[in-house]
Amino acid sequence: MQAETISSTYAPTPDVISRLGAIPAANIGDAQERIGVASGLYPVWAGARLAGPAFTVWTRPGDNLIIHTALDGAKPGDVIVVNGGGDQSRALIGDLIGLRAKKLGIAGFVIDGAVRDAEALAACGLPVFARSVTPAGPYKFGPGRLQIPVAIAGVVVAPGDIIVADADGVVVVSEQDAVQVLAAAERVEAKETAKRLSIEEMVSPRA
Repeated sequence: MQAETISSTYAPTPDVISRLGAIPAANIGDAQERIGVASGLYPVWAGARLAGPAFTVWTRPGDNLIIHTALDGAKPGDVIVVNGGGDQSRALIGDLIGLRAKKLGIAGFVIDGAVRDAEALAACGLPVFARSVTPAGPYKFGPGRLQIPVAIAGVVVAPGDIIVADADGVVVVSEQDAVQVLAAAERVEAKETAKRLSIEEMVSPRA
């Protein structure tokens, strides 16, 4: 994708983030030439959607001590993105962290690992995307790191990158490319909408 250079200090406006969040994740993936698609991470509850800047977390698999610290540093509207090593044996968050995050205005979580309390997370309306669900709780010993580039499902996420997630999964938009990706994704969505209308207007052949 050809795009003019934007300073790495550029922060996408709330309008840019909101418009990206209104576009299907699949269309954004297409607009990025299928780059930035974090395959294997899915919504914990049906209907969850998510868009916001990444607040990144790197934790030891199965341990959520640093996630508690992340809640103190993340800002309202942030998406807490956790590299949990893909481990599915221990849930890194449950409804207690979810309720606290909701009260703090956190947009949601993307976790390369497992979570629990799926029904309670749905009830409080906090969007959570993860590899799986398990009743097994986490350890709380550390170590962990905050606000550094992390990997989730094979995709590198830097602090401030835009996360968009829906029923299909998670895509990552580089912070400095957000405006160009938005324009490209809106074009992709418009083309697909036109094709869909064309198909709906087709006259079925007579039997």
